[in-house]
Amino acid sequence: MDLLEINIQSRVIIGISAMVVLFTSFLVVFISNQRKKLQYHKQIQAIQLEQQESLKQQNQQLEQRVEERTAEISEQKEILQETLEELRASQLHLIQKEKMASLGELTAGIAHEIQNPLNFVLNFGEINRDLLMEIKEALEKENLSEGFKEDILPLVGDLGDNLSKILQHGKRADGIVRNMLQHTRKEAGVVVLTNLNELTDEFLKMSYHGFRARHKSFNCTFNTIFEGGLEPIRVIPQDIGHILVNIFGNAFYSMQEKAKIKSDYEPVLSIHTSSKDGKAIIEVRDNGMGIPEKIINKIFQPFFTTKPTGEATGLGLSLSYDMIRSHKGDIKVISAEGEYAQFSIELNY
Repeated sequence: MDLLEINIQSRVIIGISAMVVLFTSFLVVFISNQRKKLQYHKQIQAIQLEQQESLKQQNQQLEQRVEERTAEISEQKEILQETLEELRASQLHLIQKEKMASLGELTAGIAHEIQNPLNFVLNFGEINRDLLMEIKEALEKENLSEGFKEDILPLVGDLGDNLSKILQHGKRADGIVRNMLQHTRKEAGVVVLTNLNELTDEFLKMSYHGFRARHKSFNCTFNTIFEGGLEPIRVIPQDIGHILVNIFGNAFYSMQEKAKIKSDYEPVLSIHTSSKDGKAIIEVRDNGMGIPEKIINKIFQPFFTTKPTGEATGLGLSLSYDMIRSHKGDIKVISAEGEYAQFSIELNY
């Protein structure tokens, strides 16, 4: 019995031991597998994180490239826009130049045709006026009846007055024709090194005195700023003077018209010379009537004027525009109706 009991105990122990060994082996295998799975999952997660980081970097690079490309496109767009604006401006200048050239040829032909008969009118008008003066003097000296003198002398006087008006308007027509011919002139003036400050000041005084000689009640305050370091520039002084006289004359006329309708108005003309970006600049600003927006693009057209008949020919600014273009320069105007008008003359050094 004892031996049997021992064997049973041994068997139980052996069985339990075997079960423990088997369980332990299973547990070891299970733990090993779990570790492998955990390590595998960690590797997968690391790979995913690495891929996410790579995608993030790629997205950042793509965004940076998109921003850089957008900036390049915007810059190119601005350059193209500026080029387009320059082309449009050049096109307008070319169209204007062609119009002026065609009009110049037509004007020159008409002016020459008008000049000859106009010269005859003026010449014989002067002769007839002298003859009438002689007739009047002779009649006054003759011993004629008072009734006859009273009838004839007034008629002679009326003829003289009529002839004076004919000569007055004939001379005005002659001035228009001369301006037309000057507008179409082909010869070039002499280019000399010129001090723009002195030239501007000289023609300002000349224009003002000339205007006041015709309009004695007109007075104007000048606000001049002449740049001290303005270098001399090679131009045709007579042409620049002609341009300034036209601009000054228009300014005085505009201010005078405003003075007629505003009792508390004080005419002020501002002149400023300066240099910028290789250009000499003359700015002339008046506080007169200004230029209406609807006609500001027409003021450089030949024969366009807002002044009453007899006050202007409409060739002044047109001729000035041509002179500026012949100097490879530019003339610009800005204005507010009823407030001011400003002309800027830009000449290249």
